[in-house]
Amino acid sequence: MNVILPGADGKLHWTGAPDPVIGDGDVLLEVHAAALNRADLLQRDGQYPPPPGWPEWYGLEAAGIIRAMGKDVCAEGKWHVGDAVCALLGGGGYAEYVAVPSGMLMPVPKGLSMVEAAALPEAFGAAYLFLFEEARMRAGDTVLMQAGASGLASVVIPMAKAFGARVITTVLSEEIAQSIAHLKANRVVNTAREDLQQVLREELEAGQGVDIAIDCLGGDAPGRCLPYMNRGGRWVVIATLAGDLCTIDFKSMYVRGTRIIGTTLRSRTPQEKARLLAEMVERVWPKVESGEIRPTIYAALPIQQAEEAHALMRSGKHVGKIVLTVK
Repeated sequence: MNVILPGADGKLHWTGAPDPVIGDGDVLLEVHAAALNRADLLQRDGQYPPPPGWPEWYGLEAAGIIRAMGKDVCAEGKWHVGDAVCALLGGGGYAEYVAVPSGMLMPVPKGLSMVEAAALPEAFGAAYLFLFEEARMRAGDTVLMQAGASGLASVVIPMAKAFGARVITTVLSEEIAQSIAHLKANRVVNTAREDLQQVLREELEAGQGVDIAIDCLGGDAPGRCLPYMNRGGRWVVIATLAGDLCTIDFKSMYVRGTRIIGTTLRSRTPQEKARLLAEMVERVWPKVESGEIRPTIYAALPIQQAEEAHALMRSGKHVGKIVLTVK
């Protein structure tokens, strides 16, 4: 089969690799589309190795058709050869085929294309983990989602709103604010001219303080903003693109009962991921199929253009998900 790997020139190439071998609890997925994630770039830069047992090539989420199944999967009877599924992966999605543990599979929601379905497992799984598992979001909560133009934000914002939350997000320009207007965040903060700390202070004084922050930037924002969250606020750190260190006022944390939570989806055990995905299919898939929540696709490129897709993601100019098409 063919997969995407870096060549001697440092660029990504569509090149040959051994066919995957499935275990008793696996299926062989014929990949039709695979979505990009920021972790792919980190892995390429040597900062985010795949978990043991997964391929070295990139790709944390894909959609396609089941072409073969291990004996345990056959005995279980949940899946069948020919089923259209999307899959959460530890790696290996940039390929013609990938072996997937059956617990990492989800049905393609009714009405979605393979391109749209490929954008679901990692981004939707992560959003569900951060909002519901870690932050215990409830209807009526106010959620701050940093980096409103990111692929994750394109899921977190509509998912939080669909379950009754109010959402504030941040952008770097008015142009970006306009580009994410379709996500219908309740407030968009342009940090080029507005100070986030002051915004949170105003929200708190107005009785609409932030209960949950989903932070993919890090830097000094947690230290500056934590004192202006609601009592019991949860600041969920999922990445540190703006810096790994900050100064925290611990007194304000224990007085107000705020918490900092660090988490990623990729580090969860297979059993935890399987449970999480099953819950998400039960709770979120009906809202996807009804159109209340939909993935935002910025671009779909042939997998042979993976190098261009990575460059597009590095540029930060995309709004929503970038997907590679295989079939």
